[in-house]
Amino acid sequence: MSNERPSAEELRQGVTVEIVQGDQDVQSEDQEPLVGEVATIYGDEPEGPQVELKNGVVGHVQSVVRDE
Repeated sequence: MSNERPSAEELRQGVTVEIVQGDQDVQSEDQEPLVGEVATIYGDEPEGPQVELKNGVVGHVQSVVRDE
């Protein structure tokens, strides 16, 4: 799995991604990223594209989860 963050243009609804919520420390090693399907894409930000998942959680995409 690459550490390349996707751009907002590369994301689509229904894509499974790992996100961190805005109030989490992105640099912190003890934060578990949340995994879910994209419902809404808000746009690119320095922390990564901001999205809302289908479960209602909003955060910044860290990576796309590829089907193995």
